[in-house]
Amino acid sequence: MVHITQGDHNGRGMIISWVTSLNEDGSNVVTYWIASSDGSDNKSAIATTSSYRYFDYTSGYLHHAIIKELEYQTKYFYEFGTGRSTRQFNVMTPPKVGPDVPYTFGVIGDLGQTYASKQTLYNYMSNPKGQAVLFAGDLSYADDHPNHDQSKWDSYGRFVEPSTAYQPWIWAAGNHEIDYAQSIGETQPFKPYKNRYHVPYRASQNKYTPQNSWLQDEFKKVNRSETLWLIVLVHAPWYNINNYHYMEGESMRVTFEPWFVENKVDIVFAGHVHAYERSERVSNIQYNITDGMSTPVKDQNAPVYITIGDGGNIEGIANIFTDPQPSYSAFREASFGHTLLEIKNRTHAHYTWHRNKEDEAVIANSIWLKNRYYLPEEETT
Repeated sequence: MVHITQGDHNGRGMIISWVTSLNEDGSNVVTYWIASSDGSDNKSAIATTSSYRYFDYTSGYLHHAIIKELEYQTKYFYEFGTGRSTRQFNVMTPPKVGPDVPYTFGVIGDLGQTYASKQTLYNYMSNPKGQAVLFAGDLSYADDHPNHDQSKWDSYGRFVEPSTAYQPWIWAAGNHEIDYAQSIGETQPFKPYKNRYHVPYRASQNKYTPQNSWLQDEFKKVNRSETLWLIVLVHAPWYNINNYHYMEGESMRVTFEPWFVENKVDIVFAGHVHAYERSERVSNIQYNITDGMSTPVKDQNAPVYITIGDGGNIEGIANIFTDPQPSYSAFREASFGHTLLEIKNRTHAHYTWHRNKEDEAVIANSIWLKNRYYLPEEETT
């Protein structure tokens, strides 16, 4: 159960997380070195260690270590463990930020751990282009099992390890991470998720800040000469023409959408709805939920909204769309799959949605996206 995520703002740090059944001396230490070196430059980091109880379950020992001052675009080995239980992995660090540095993200949401989930994960892994994953929430679906069966968090960690141990996954939390169950005495929201999945909140210097204040502060920090593409992860989609979870994101959209348009956000990825959908560039900032008018209009300063909650979860596909298809919905399909976002330079990115089909991924939707800050022109499929 090993996973890594970005550990700082500039890409020279990573958070490495692993689980051990015993808390032996040395089990909380990770050693790392440049793969092309002779090993004499080994460095080490000491993890913070915790465990948690949930109903009748006690977790293993959860270790989280930050490794720092890594070289850009360099392959590293890292290992941890004691005695005969040492495990070794490798990771490629991201390139140094620059105006035209290419980088490719996989995007997955609502994955779970079913046969369809396995298709999604291994279809993504079979393509060598992906360098990191943006994850739009809903991981293990432990809460869909009796008493929020916490062993499902363990099996999920093992399931995704072939990818999460070798490249960063950037996590957003979904409703299935809440794990609030008053009936069994579990009233601390997000307890398993917060213990297992650490994120670089220190880099934002905004711990325990209300979300709207945090977001306003984050937008002020954005330097578009560094953050060329502005991408936002949410869980509940704001533009959704599926009957499942229809309008659930509306109050959030009304509050935050003007900021997204003002700051020229390029793409918003969401999960929650177990289907795929891509919007046109639209906004609805002239209206709100109470005035009876809710018609989105084309807006070249607005993001593309993409629902990618089709990872393969236990609850199945969401296959009831609104008909006729509204003009602001560019493409929709009730199938499992994943996305690749290939950032080419400051102006262009190639976006593809890969539908699961038997044992391979089939590109079913694609578009060349143009950056809202550097090239705010209309796109064509």
